Parts: sequence; C-alpha cells; structure tokens
Amino acid sequence: MSNHSYIISRLNFNRRDLDSKQLLSLYESLLKPRLIEEKMLILLRQGKISKWFSGIGQEAIAVGVTEALKKDEYILPMHRNLGVFTSREVPLARLFSQWQGKANGFTKGRDRSFHFGTQDYKIVGMISHLGPQLGVADGIALAHKLRSEKKVTAVFTGEGGTSEGDFHEALNVASVWDLPVLFCIENNGYGLSTPTSEQYRCQNLADRGVGYGIVSHMINGNNILEVFSEIKSLAASMRENPRPVLVEFKTFRMRGHEEASGTKYVPEDLMNHWSALDPVENYKTYLFEEGVLNEETQNTMIQNINAEIDQAYKITSEEPEIVGNLKCELDDVFAPFDLESTHIENTSKTSIRFIDAISSALDLSFERHQNLILMGQDVAEYGGVFKITQGFIDKYGKDRIRNTPICESAIIEAAMGLSINGYKAIVEMQFADFVSSGFNPIVNYLAKSHYRWGQKADVVIRMPCGAGVGAGPFHSQTNEAWFTHTSGLKVVYPAFPSDAKGLLAASIEDPNPVLFFEHKALYRTIYEEVPDSYYTMPLGKAALLKSGSKASVITYGAPVHWCLDLLKYNPDWDIDLLDLRTLCPLDYECIKASVIKTGKVLLLTEDSNFGNVMADISAYIAEECFEYLDAPVKRLSSLDTPIPFAQNLEINYLAKNKLEEILAKLMAY
Repeated sequence: MSNHSYIISRLNFNRRDLDSKQLLSLYESLLKPRLIEEKMLILLRQGKISKWFSGIGQEAIAVGVTEALKKDEYILPMHRNLGVFTSREVPLARLFSQWQGKANGFTKGRDRSFHFGTQDYKIVGMISHLGPQLGVADGIALAHKLRSEKKVTAVFTGEGGTSEGDFHEALNVASVWDLPVLFCIENNGYGLSTPTSEQYRCQNLADRGVGYGIVSHMINGNNILEVFSEIKSLAASMRENPRPVLVEFKTFRMRGHEEASGTKYVPEDLMNHWSALDPVENYKTYLFEEGVLNEETQNTMIQNINAEIDQAYKITSEEPEIVGNLKCELDDVFAPFDLESTHIENTSKTSIRFIDAISSALDLSFERHQNLILMGQDVAEYGGVFKITQGFIDKYGKDRIRNTPICESAIIEAAMGLSINGYKAIVEMQFADFVSSGFNPIVNYLAKSHYRWGQKADVVIRMPCGAGVGAGPFHSQTNEAWFTHTSGLKVVYPAFPSDAKGLLAASIEDPNPVLFFEHKALYRTIYEEVPDSYYTMPLGKAALLKSGSKASVITYGAPVHWCLDLLKYNPDWDIDLLDLRTLCPLDYECIKASVIKTGKVLLLTEDSNFGNVMADISAYIAEECFEYLDAPVKRLSSLDTPIPFAQNLEINYLAKNKLEEILAKLMAY
C-alpha cells in the first residue's frame, strides 16, 4: 500500500479467502472487548472502578493484529488495546482483578490498567512513559533472530508516542539490525487533547519509515478484514525475510484520553464522521448483508460474552481487598538469586591490572553463558574505547559482541527485551556520564519490572566512571547516587582487580539489573594477583582492608586507594578501613561493627557532597550506632560543582586533597 494521503470515508470489506467460520470468529473477537468496555463504563459511573482508558472505535486494530500473529509471538500493547488480551484469551477474572488492584491480577495490586506483562500469553504491557516498549520489542525480536526462530514481534504506540526519542531510536536499531519488529502506530487523531496538526508536520506518520530504510504501510484501522489480512501477509513475509515494518493504522479515539477528560475539544462534525465508521457496527452490517450472521447468532454471541463478563466480575467483586505484607513487598523488588559459591584458593594467579580483570571476567562469562550478549558503541572490531573487549569479536562473533548506534535508551531497552526472551545482556556505556541518555528505561523499566509483574531484568550496565584523568565535566562523573536511590537496581563499585573480576562475574550471573561502576583512573594503575580461572564473589559484602581502633574510614572505588596511600605515610594511624564494594545491597552489618569498634567514622566518597550515598549511610549510623559514637559522623566528599578539566582545578575539586587534614582532626576529636 503506497504512502500517499489516506483519508477514510467508508469501510469496504473484502473477505478474500476467509470462510464464514473465520469471519464469525473475527466478529466475536471484535465484539468481546466492546462489550467489556461498555460494562466498565457503567461500573465507572457507579464508582466501582476508578479509571478507564477507552479503546472504543479502535478495536479492529488490536484484534486484527493479534489474530494475525501466532500465539507464541510477543505483542507489546498500549492501554487501549484490550483486544490484544481478549484475543489471547487472558482470563477475564484476572483482567478485572488487575484493573481493581486485587491479588488475582497480574501485579499484586502494584500497578493498574495494562501496565503488566504475562509470559503465559506472550504479552508485555506498557509503562506510562510509552516509548521504552519500542526498544524492548527490538530486544525480543533480536533474541528470536539469534536463535534463528521465524517469529515476529508486534509493538504498539500512538501517534503522540512517535514524537518521543525512543520511537526514533528503536526504528533505527531495528533497521540497522534487520529485526522482525512490526511497529504499529495507532493514529487516533489526538494525544490527550492535542490534535495531530500540533504533533507532527509530515503528511502521514508512515512517511517516517523512509528515513530509516523501513518499508511502511497505511491501513484502515477500522476495517477488521483489512487489518487482519494485511498484517497476516506482512507477518508471513517478515518471518521468512526478517526486517522491521512500520504500519500506520488510521483510526479515531471516540472517547476521552481517559474518561474524566471528555471529548469537548473534538469538533462535532469530526466526531460524527468517525461515528459512522464504527468498526464493530460496520462489520456486523457487512456480515448480515453477506448472510454470514443472523439475529439468533448475534444474540447468542452477546449473551455468552455478557455471561462470561458477569461471571468474571462476580469473581473479582468477591475477592477481598489486597492487604500489604512487608516481607512480600520487599522480597519482590528483586528476583530471587542464590549465588553458587566458588572455590579459588588453590588456583593459579597472575598479576594483572584492573582493566585486565574486567576483560577476564567478561571473557570467562562469555564462555560460561552461551546466551550472553554484549552491546555498546565501538565494542566489536575496535574493542571498546578502553580496549576491554579487544579480540572478543574473533572469539564470540558479531551476533554476541554488537556495535550499536549512539542511542543509549533503545539499547538498554533492547537489553530488557533480550532478558524477557531468554538472554543475558551487558550494555557498555562508553562513559558513565552518557547513561543520562538512557536513564528512563533503567529507573522506570529495568528497576520496576520484577516488582510489578515478576519479570526479571537480566541486564548488567558497565559504567566507566570517575575523575582524576583530566577528562572534564562530561567524562568524569561518578554518578552512582543516581541509581542507589532507585529500588530494584543493584549497584557495584569495586576498587581492586580481584574484586572487579569476581563481582562482575557475579553481576552477570545475577538475574537482576546491575549498574557496575569501573573507575577509569584505576584501569591501568592498580595491579593485583588475581585467580586465572572463573570465580564469583557475593554482592553486598564489604571488605575490611585495615583493622584499627581509633577511627573508621568507610569508602569505595578510587578513594580506597587514596586512604591506602595516606596510611603508608602514617603507619601509626590506627584506622579501620572498610571498602564497601557494593552500594546496593549495602553491608550494614559490617558498617555497624566497624563504627561500634572505633567510635569515630569518616565517610569518604569521590562524589559531590549533597545527596551522595554517604548521606544515607551517615543517617543509618546516627540511627543505629549513636550511643557508640565518640565524635560526630564526618562526611568528606568532592565539591558541589561540575568536574573541571584543568589539572589544578580537578585537584581542587576532589576530596582527596582534604583527606589527611580531615582524618587527623577526626582522630584528635
């Protein structure tokens, strides 16, 4: 279908090769979400449900796409795509419980609407930020392609969502990697109240496919037969010839963005035009004219569907309100994981640099986990900007060591999609600073997925970070505090090669999302005897590097070495030096033991002062160890400024230059 102006004036149904049974089946699939919606709108007016996002007038898209795909192909719908769930035969009682926050739903009352997924039905629901699911679809499709499976992944967005950066990044990645993703745009006229004329300038959203080298199509989204037949044909072609396809479905939203919004902003003549194009009523009329449907069959369908709805609603209504359980709430933040212990006492060791330890952990993990994928800018032939993955492409191939476009958001989302579809993923940020371009999918998708619907996010994001190398404001941040605040993320920050190797291997084993910080200033300056073989170290265990009684210095990363250097020149300083190694989970037990022993504590970090992770550790010590303190808890951090480039300014910025003075004062207190 060509990409010309596409205005729907009438619905012309063509049964093509569909028999009467198939035509009736499509009608029943179309009718079911409509009748459910009508029930929900009544319940909303009665105050029995709190919110509703209506898909009335758009049912043919969700139903047609879902019926055209195979049951084991993933679909990533939006909040108006009830027809996806009903066509996949998700039990209505569970759907109704989901909408009412009951335990029988899919999120244990933790999220609403279609903000959930279910592997049982190969559905991955949206989050409110809309865009990330597009990149997730890329990752799911990539997993299929890597396994040489002839499967399509369908993902939905609205015309408003096509303005988000995630849309453009996801299309670009899918195009570059020839991923079999069916990008479905439901162009329903309004983004809440904003008309399409104020959302984009191109004549049709399908036109955007040209810029990404993607073939695009426009389909009458109110014509169930056109949707079903066209998508079935496209999907069959994509399975044999993997590639992305962009489809713009022309339709209209007949009700408000959500019911409280109303539709007063819609011109009356426009509403009347689309009312005449109702997908359910028009298809029903066609079936009557064709002699496929009669009053008796129609009434029987309605009675059966309404009976199913009423029975499901009765089950949900009788279900008790969910009650909070503290242990359950906390336990579900992370996927369960028991790290197998590794014995390395008698293995051979080699003196290697920090950067070599990272490379070794990656190399051995790739040998161990055949489903492990690494993605990042320049990580393949070039070996990464720090040459950590040099030679990996020769050993593991381009399928597993993947150069990416410069689109951090879509690549992190693709990593999530890989996890959903059975892979482990590592994403390398060239510099930790650049993670800001992928912040949303980390804190809103990866971090919350297991808590929301039990889906693990088996993703490690490697974060080369830190100052001290004259890299300036955009290549020097140590931004771990951005992530320690977000429940559902693990944050690891080693200071030694042996820890880096063992902790990185463990992070890759862990099915939860891990931010793994690697201080660039340590890469080629710190050597250590490191076991040659594969081993892991448990996350959440601090290391006591020096034992003393006069004061505790609690730190992590490069500042560990600042302290060790200082203590070399002050051997009489009786200091407890604690390397946290992992910031989430924290080793509270080890922190408490050290503070109780010495009574004085310095919390040292390279990060800027306000809001860093040491502020929370300070509060913990004040709450749990107050009676053991012989001096106020002292924090030492870098300046509350961006990180400067010039050497003298960088020295002035870092907390290192104040360490000796502050520690001496603390011990003398």
